[in-house]
Amino acid sequence: MAFAILLLAGLAGSGCSVLPGSGAAVAELPPLRLANGVVTLDDVPALAPSPELTALTEPMRAFVARYAPRTLAPRQRLNSLHEAIKGPGMLAVGYDPFADGDAETVFDSGAANCLSYAHLFVALAREAGLNASYQWLEVRPQWTRLGERVAVSLHVNVLVKVSAGEQYMVDIDPLQPRDIAASRKLGDRDARALQHNNLAMAALAGAEPEVAWANAIRALQLSPDLPELWVNLAAVYRHAEQFSAAENALFQALKIDSGERSAMNNLVVLYSQLGREGEREFWVERVNRHRDLNPYYHAWLGDKAGEEEDWTTALDHYRQALKLEPKNSRLLYSTGIIHFRLAQYDAAERLVERAIATATLRPDILDYQVQLAAVRRRQLADTH
Repeated sequence: MAFAILLLAGLAGSGCSVLPGSGAAVAELPPLRLANGVVTLDDVPALAPSPELTALTEPMRAFVARYAPRTLAPRQRLNSLHEAIKGPGMLAVGYDPFADGDAETVFDSGAANCLSYAHLFVALAREAGLNASYQWLEVRPQWTRLGERVAVSLHVNVLVKVSAGEQYMVDIDPLQPRDIAASRKLGDRDARALQHNNLAMAALAGAEPEVAWANAIRALQLSPDLPELWVNLAAVYRHAEQFSAAENALFQALKIDSGERSAMNNLVVLYSQLGREGEREFWVERVNRHRDLNPYYHAWLGDKAGEEEDWTTALDHYRQALKLEPKNSRLLYSTGIIHFRLAQYDAAERLVERAIATATLRPDILDYQVQLAAVRRRQLADTH
């Protein structure tokens, strides 16, 4: 199990355009029709009640008072709280991908996934007087050798601001910095929506379609402008063979974010299932075009070439990635490393310097500085 606090030099934000009327679209959604009855919007409150995810109990308040008293400076409070939550002999919270729940549940059980851990840390950090919020991370996508994209992963952690210009990322199952494709801050309402989304997908897997639909609807009532929630609602409708409703939900996701990859992929699956070959081919082409415009696809091709030690081909792919996203510090750094492998030290130095200038995570900056020193040593050795 790995925990982490990472210092951020700045927050790299990304997001999708907000479509007016998404909330109205939720109110017009058709009921779920099952063999044993119909589930309507009126049934949602009973089937999908919204818990208070960051509510505190007296033992939780006592825990904060003991381990993160306000007499400590903010950074000390943060570090002390983090150590107390993860430390053996203290709270000792462990990672469990299936451990959904609110802050109180995690505090009592000692098990959490990324979202439920975020509920706990946000609750305790705020009690300690820290400025804590949820953060959504998009994991860098991967592709198969045939160029088919593997499903994108999404990850939630906590952002804590301790002073002007100094903020930290807290995580129970931290991603490698190079695997983070994008990030954005989430409000508490969005976090509640994601909790309902998790419950919806668990219920769908557990053959409880009515509970799945109700939680998917409740998620959208809370955050109608998160396109990923529309994609998951479409999955519930498709499971119930309400194909028109599934199609409409996927198009709603694309109205919010025209580049929503999962929506496009799901349209391919839906039209394949329905035998609508012309529409399937249209969306296959859209998926491929979107893939070709994704810098991480070209970086992935570069990585594959690098695995074969074909550094010239790897450089071509990374140059294409940089054309698409020229200020991405990780792409700049990786391209610099390829130049280093090719003994092109001046180019390597320039790119690693640019990576340092654009990086936001302090560990990245330190790693890049170490590599820059290695490049300069090799440059110096080659001139003598």
